[in-house]
Formats: sequence, structure tokens, C-alpha cells
Amino acid sequence: MHIIKLKKGKDKAARQLHPWVFSGAIADVEKNLHDGDTVQVIDQSGEFIAYGLFNSQSRVAIRLLTWDSKQLPDESWWRNRIQQSIAARKHLLNTRDTDTLRLIFAEADFLPGLIVDKYGDFLVIQVHAAGMERIKPIIVDELTRLLAPRGIYERSDANARMHEGLPLTNGVLGGIHPPEWVEVSENGIRYRVNIVEGQKSGFYCDQRVNRLLTSEYAAGKRVLDCFCYSGGFSLNVLAHGAKEVVSVDSSALAIETLNANMILNGLNGSKQQAIQADVNKQLRAFAASGERFDLIILDPPKYAPSRSSLDKAARAYKDLNRRGLLLLEPGGLLATFSCSAAMDMATFKQVLAWAALDAGKEIQFIRQFTQPEDHPIRASFPEGEYLKGLLCRVN
Repeated sequence: MHIIKLKKGKDKAARQLHPWVFSGAIADVEKNLHDGDTVQVIDQSGEFIAYGLFNSQSRVAIRLLTWDSKQLPDESWWRNRIQQSIAARKHLLNTRDTDTLRLIFAEADFLPGLIVDKYGDFLVIQVHAAGMERIKPIIVDELTRLLAPRGIYERSDANARMHEGLPLTNGVLGGIHPPEWVEVSENGIRYRVNIVEGQKSGFYCDQRVNRLLTSEYAAGKRVLDCFCYSGGFSLNVLAHGAKEVVSVDSSALAIETLNANMILNGLNGSKQQAIQADVNKQLRAFAASGERFDLIILDPPKYAPSRSSLDKAARAYKDLNRRGLLLLEPGGLLATFSCSAAMDMATFKQVLAWAALDAGKEIQFIRQFTQPEDHPIRASFPEGEYLKGLLCRVN
């Protein structure tokens, strides 16, 4: 096995079980080492630290796999890791009202660079690391053996692959090609998911619990759902007694899918209005026309892809939430979210406090939201905690 030695004093994070080794921590690299190779990582004295996957083209030069020198990452090791991830979600797989969830969550499940989502009888995988690219046949074979899906589709089209020196790729890896629409169920609500052309891998199953929790406050209220996508929050609040829902998204496909999901669930279309528009522009238009709401949901895309963009993102989050606060009736509720890992909860609360101050409002935080258990947060990898949200009462 190839050996990589770390610089003196640069092994602390690795010894504390953090799965990333950055290129600047590496002292020596063998000449015949290739991207995607499995390597043994040692310190300056030659002591074993961990096994990992190497990639010279990535800032994260080594993605660590196991810190046990006796557990060589061979084929049986990979298959066992996949088995453990799926077994940990067995109780979620065997429910009647939900058949969509995340089966493998990359570093959090000790499988760096690999994401697997379940949509009914179909699986969607994303591969974001060169080492994972090599073992893709093992991944597909083990998933097929364990779950017997109708089809496995790859959506490795995120920019993260370019940072790994990998081309973007989509396509069938096993079974049949998914139809244009795959029907799934979440919290007893049915959705049409476009696996091939939808955002991310087709659906945002990370908001499953938060949609249900937010809907508990919706009865009798006029609700505004911003960045509604295919209607996750809109459908939940309508199903739980909202008086009216206005849903806004800039994507024509999202609005088309939302309208189809309304029909699919037999919900009263007279209580829902879908608007295709830029959210910030629409919020300004609502303010100009004197519109008011009892509950506003803000679930924007990632504003801070890295820590270097955090200051700019904080300003964007503040402005968005300020506009939302100005549209709320006295005593109204704001359910607001950030999916930026670079923004922690403390910073997010501060941003909301600034937004409230600028809006001339006083707010109380009455509930905190996070990602569900199929998106676990590994203690040694806090970067995996990306989704956070706050339910605010506005005075």
C-alpha cells in the first residue's frame, strides 16, 4: 500500500478522527501514487494514523476511512460500510407514510464523497470523490443486493466533482431508467419527483421533519411559502388546515410540479396560489401592495458555500428575513432556514436579530430546526451539520 507522511504538527485533526487531510498537511507523496488510490497515512515518526483515499487535484487531498490498522479498506470493508448505513435506517425504511429518505450521507456515514437517496423503488447516487468513483461498481452491486431497486440513477453533476478533477456525469447504473415522474410519499403526502432533471437528486428529503413541525402552527393561517420548490411546506400546511397558501419559486418546473402535487393529494386548489417569480422581487411587490401573512416560510438555497463567502451570505440572509418580517401580521410566525454549513446556529440567530432590528420588530425564538436522523451529524465532522432553522414569533 502507498504511504503518505504528514508534516510535523499537522496530524492533530486526523488523530481526532476528522476525515479530511488538506494538501498543506502532507510532507511526502510517492511518485507512482495516482488519484483515487487507497493510502496509509503516517506521522513523522512513522506511526500509523489511518487509511484514506488520495486525490492530488483536491484541496482535501486525503479522505480518511478508518483509523484501525487491521481494517484494510478492501471490497468486504466497503460492502460492510454500506450495509451498516442502510441498517441504521431500517426503522425509517419500514414505514407506510414515507418511502423517500437518504440512505448514505457521505462523511457522516464513513463513506466520504458518496450520497445515496431513495425515491420509492428507485435509488439516486452522487459520487463526489475520486476514490469513490473507482469503487462505484461495488456500490451499485451492494445496493442492488440489499434493496433490489427498480433502477439506480447517477446524478453526479454537482460542481464538487470539478474540484476533484472528475467530469460531470448522469445516467443509469442499474435496472431501468426512471420515468419522467416517480411518485413518493413523505409524512403521508404524495409527491411527483423528477429524478433526472429535478434540483439536487430530485427532492429535498432533509426537510421532512421540519415540514411536519412547521405545519403544526398553520391551522387557520394565511401562509407564504418562499422558495417552495415542489411544495413540501405548502402541501404540509394545507393538509394541516391552513386557510390560504401563497407559494413562490423562480423555477417554472418547480411551480409545475407543485401544481401537479396539489392535484395528486386532492387538496383544495382555491386555497393555494403559485407564483413563478424571483423571491426577493416578489417580497418587495407584496410590501408595496400591502399584503400580510400569519406564517411565512423562508427556505432559500445555499448562500454561503464556504467560510470565505459567509459575510456576503449573512447580508443576503439578513435582507431576505427583514423583508419577510415586514410582511407579517402582529404575533405572526417566521419559519426561516439556512442550508449553509459555514453558518452556524449562533451566527444565524445573530443575523435574525439584525434583521428584526432593521425591520423595527421584536422577535422570540420559539423552536429550533435541524436535519433529520437520516442526515446524521458525526461528532468528529461538524462540517456535516449544514441545515438549521428557527421558528420566530414576531411582535
